[in-house]
Amino acid sequence: MQDKLNGFTVVELIITATLFGFACVLFFIQKNNIEIIARDEVRKTAINAMYYSLEEVFYKTNGYYPQSVSSDNLKSVDPELFKDPNNVMVGTSGSDYTYTPTDCLDNKCRKYSLKTSLENEDDYIKTNRN
Repeated sequence: MQDKLNGFTVVELIITATLFGFACVLFFIQKNNIEIIARDEVRKTAINAMYYSLEEVFYKTNGYYPQSVSSDNLKSVDPELFKDPNNVMVGTSGSDYTYTPTDCLDNKCRKYSLKTSLENEDDYIKTNRN
């Protein structure tokens, strides 16, 4: 009588390792996509917060838009939102966020554009509504 050996064959081990490798690749691709989407959402949230503060607070109080945006003149915005995901302040060279005022006289502007570059979509732009 022959004793039966217990264990896995080489073919079974290769198939299992291949499936595990494929699952790992899919996991890291999805993880990267989720991180990109999260960074884009942070950028959109920051631009929206600045936009609504400019429109609903600053403009309604002053009747014009500022020459620049910061936590000093947009007090209703969390100061951390003025930093992009790379920790660069709005208005600073290399920032993902740009505030472009136009039609200005004596630091009082009639128009502006807020913009951020997204990784997974086209640029996200908000302009004055008044």
